[in-house]
Amino acid sequence: MLKGKGIKVIVSMIGLDGHTTGGEIVARVLRDAGFEVIYLGATQTPEMILQAAIQEDVDVIGISSHASNYLQIEYLVELLRKNGMADVPVICGGNIPKHVANQLKGRGVAEVFPPGSPSSDIVGYIVENARGARRRSA
Repeated sequence: MLKGKGIKVIVSMIGLDGHTTGGEIVARVLRDAGFEVIYLGATQTPEMILQAAIQEDVDVIGISSHASNYLQIEYLVELLRKNGMADVPVICGGNIPKHVANQLKGRGVAEVFPPGSPSSDIVGYIVENARGARRRSA
């Protein structure tokens, strides 16, 4: 059985970040692991990602970040909380400086995966921490 079966994940870039390669690779890895992936692509606003998360009833949001759009990621986390979706973890990947990754985690981002993170680590983290993971494992 595929690990991600039954877990729905948004993969996107936020703001003016147009670097898509990392997000596209992660989207494929997740799809191949059995996740249902909604790939939004580049230049999404926090509001657009929130609306997609609501419409698709997702379990995780993954943001690929290679630009200094960190305040928009924090705002997305805030919007999720305000809309009753605080249980949907936001994870990030990309060239995020370690001190910024720590800041993001302190402000509600669930996890940050730097370049070179093993695919198995990303898949395993999502399986263990996706919204409803405890329900599925029971």
